[in-house]
Amino acid sequence: MNRHMSSFGRLSLRAREALHGYGFALPWLAGFALFTLLPLVETLRYSLNRVTVTVTGIRLEFVEWANYTRALFTDPSFVELLIGYAIETLIAVPIVLIFSMIIALFLNVNFKLKGVFRTIFFLPVVITSGPVIRELAEQGATSAPGIADVPAVADFLAQLPSALRNPLEYVLTSFILILWFSGVQILIYLASLQKIDRSIYEAAAIDGASAWEIYWKITLPSLATATMVNAVYTIITLSHFSENRVIKYIYNQTYAVQGGIGYASAMAFIYFMAMAALLAIVYLFLMLWARRGSR
Repeated sequence: MNRHMSSFGRLSLRAREALHGYGFALPWLAGFALFTLLPLVETLRYSLNRVTVTVTGIRLEFVEWANYTRALFTDPSFVELLIGYAIETLIAVPIVLIFSMIIALFLNVNFKLKGVFRTIFFLPVVITSGPVIRELAEQGATSAPGIADVPAVADFLAQLPSALRNPLEYVLTSFILILWFSGVQILIYLASLQKIDRSIYEAAAIDGASAWEIYWKITLPSLATATMVNAVYTIITLSHFSENRVIKYIYNQTYAVQGGIGYASAMAFIYFMAMAALLAIVYLFLMLWARRGSR
């Protein structure tokens, strides 16, 4: 025991810190390998087979990429839902980020009952569990359908192709639900705002910078990392939301006569790749925006 302790003591500070970090991450890595990675590999195997559940167990018939080609080329409903998901996400993410940033700037100002307002804005994150949000959605509490019935909005939507009209109508009628996903993002922005050195603002004010110039030149560039984290978090949250129409369709196909576990597994992997593509697009866009802002 003493020999191991002395060997550990001879390690450099960086090596000891790395070992401590790996030690804290080890439970998560073990849980990921056991509860996520193994089911993921099994789902990939199912996606390459025609899966039949029998009395004696599960029977697999290898069909190569047939489930993937069927989902992409012979299932128009899935493709339409996938395109709609991409458009809805690309529209919803900026809405959530802008709303979260505005509320965080508001909560960063010293005023009475600031803690109460923080609780109010974070409360939806606590209550929007699966059964609760499903019940609220069924009662219409998460939508504002009257917006799409406004004559000007209805005429505008009617002129769009269905691939754009359906996602835009969804965003307009469900913006209440979208804003419910802003609680964590508000806290991240608020924490980033509180880390900005106040002397920078004082120096800018002494130099005659206006509040608008201070926001664009100091505050917004300082929130670049928080914006990146919030964008990734928002995409992932919206993508695995229980009321997501793509997830509902995949779930229904799992038990459909014309579907099956193998076909649903293939659609799930296509959906995962679409989500990864959206993450890459948003990441590259924000990286270019951060580089331009730093010049």
